[in-house]
Amino acid sequence: MEPLSSAYFDRPTVAVARDLLGAHLVREHPSAGRLVGRVVETEAYTEDDPACHASHLSRDPETGAVTGQGRGCDLFAPPGTAYVYLIYGIHWLLNVVTEPEGTAGAVLIRAVEPTGGVEFMQSQRGVERTVDLTNGPGKLTDAFGVGDDFHQNELTSPPLYLADGPSVEDDQVDQSARIGISKAVERPWRWYVAANRFVSKGTPSDQTT
Repeated sequence: MEPLSSAYFDRPTVAVARDLLGAHLVREHPSAGRLVGRVVETEAYTEDDPACHASHLSRDPETGAVTGQGRGCDLFAPPGTAYVYLIYGIHWLLNVVTEPEGTAGAVLIRAVEPTGGVEFMQSQRGVERTVDLTNGPGKLTDAFGVGDDFHQNELTSPPLYLADGPSVEDDQVDQSARIGISKAVERPWRWYVAANRFVSKGTPSDQTT
């Protein structure tokens, strides 16, 4: 599979999030071989987005350099870089950095449809039903064996990368608010393949009470 180039990710985050539907997440595993999943759900996060990890950071008014500390600083990395973080102290979530270097942005890979290495994923997750393997951002990182050691790696070459795949037509795609956030819940920045059973089951944040 041909990896996507850094130029692919050097674009507006919302465009990348939509276009990644149908692409493939690939891991060349040292013992299990090639693990593959077709991307079926994504979310976008940008520098001016209150839900983004970089939103609390500021810039020096003279130099434009980012000031502040924390993992959110890594969202200003070159496009195509992996941004991996821990949620609830349990699950690692995989994002790919977007926008030109120096501008924060990322796309969260929320769900994939497993197409290669399913038996290994089942052993990793301890579940039998294929539909339960990768239908959520924490599930897919568990299935692919992706953790903090992949943070800041380039997702444009092995061992972990995003590869081109058949595009998904607009009439097969739905949008909604993002899931599990409390800020900027009105932004419809979640894209998913509407009829795909591997899409996560979370409720969009603008529908919670």
